[in-house]
Amino acid sequence: MGKEPLKNNLKVYRAKFNFTQEDLAKEVSVTRKTINTIENGVYIPSTYLALKIAKVFNEPVENLFYIEELE
Repeated sequence: MGKEPLKNNLKVYRAKFNFTQEDLAKEVSVTRKTINTIENGVYIPSTYLALKIAKVFNEPVENLFYIEELE
């Protein structure tokens, strides 16, 4: 444990809610680039930001972010 990449379902939830990256960014007070880098796994959001994103979609945070198990 330790090096497993954090994955996310942000693109899926954005599509479900018909949100652009810009729409989601405005909802959680960050830039569109921040949302883009989170979606692409370049940036791991803080716990606070992850919880804010989950609240926008009214989902538990673990439905949006998860650790991919490596073999």
